[in-house]
Amino acid sequence: MYAILEAGGRQHRVAVGDKLKVELMAAESGSQVSFDKVLMVNNGTDLKVGKPYVDGATVKANIIEHGKGKKVVILKYRPKKDSRRKQGHRQPYTLLEITAIEG
Repeated sequence: MYAILEAGGRQHRVAVGDKLKVELMAAESGSQVSFDKVLMVNNGTDLKVGKPYVDGATVKANIIEHGKGKKVVILKYRPKKDSRRKQGHRQPYTLLEITAIEG
């Protein structure tokens, strides 16, 4: 059984037991969250596709941790102008573990 849900402006394919990194959520570590923006649910025999979301379908997950991703280096360089700029960025994320798919 798997589902496709929308979280943080992106779509993710999840199954029970999967670990997933999404955009930073304003919730405590160790708490439980539920997503009701479920686009599709497949339980092996029955396929439900929403318009745009499946009615009554939810995906429940536990928040494992909050953290920052790997550093991305942005380097702007202009040849023959003696101009260069280096900047780094680490995107914050929330790590989830999917516990249940209902609907």
